[in-house]
Amino acid sequence: MARDISGILEGWEFDPDQLSVRIIKGDDGREKIQMRLELGLLQMEMDGRPDGLRPEGLESWLEVYRQRQRAHQEAHPDAAPFQLEAADCQFLLREGIQYYHRYLSFWHLKRYELCARDTNRNLRLFKFVRDYARREQDKRQFDQWRPYVIMMHTRAVATPLVEMSDFEAAAKAIEAGIGGIRLFLEEYHQSEHADQCAELTHLVRWRDELLAQAPPRPVEPPDLVTQLREQLAKAIEDERFEDAAGLRDEIRRQQQSPFQRPTDEKL
Repeated sequence: MARDISGILEGWEFDPDQLSVRIIKGDDGREKIQMRLELGLLQMEMDGRPDGLRPEGLESWLEVYRQRQRAHQEAHPDAAPFQLEAADCQFLLREGIQYYHRYLSFWHLKRYELCARDTNRNLRLFKFVRDYARREQDKRQFDQWRPYVIMMHTRAVATPLVEMSDFEAAAKAIEAGIGGIRLFLEEYHQSEHADQCAELTHLVRWRDELLAQAPPRPVEPPDLVTQLREQLAKAIEDERFEDAAGLRDEIRRQQQSPFQRPTDEKL
């Protein structure tokens, strides 16, 4: 078995000014993500934990700790609540960084639904730590990144809608992200500094630009594409990102001209 990765890196030079990622087919036949680094590369699985491990048979350590929390609550309903110690939080932080690398890769590869899936996962991680970490400093270590991850999640949800010119649905998704960041600022008594929050100002500007270019919607019976778009918006709202990806592909197929659209129907 070859151990030297020089052949893998040949012809794929490191660029310090931009993220270089690609999808390859692994020896197991499954797609994997590779991210080029200055001294080599990262390789990540498309699903589950990016490193492919299944701690205690579950998808991630976050799921392991969530299971432990539920078991503690069921076994000791009147006792002291479940708590994450500092070592637990550092363990979860390292795992969260894996998902950060992968959702950035998905974003640059324009796999928006998968980026939304992983950003949503890290937002759940932050909330779990806020709810159960014993030390306040551990909560803040995670939660300081909440505005950024909300922004990335919002971009991943709204961008496919913008690409289909569904500006109204995109603006609604962006408004939800704006609300999430404003809530963060309120929780930390920083609302008066909202204009200094780069993630918030980015989303507000984007929403306003979309609303300015959105044409008035005609009042007419909904056609198939309109119905599919409504289903897509609902799937995104419900965080059913795999369903959203399928709906987006079907909308694109329906929008092709009848001469371009493949069909199995016999004339």
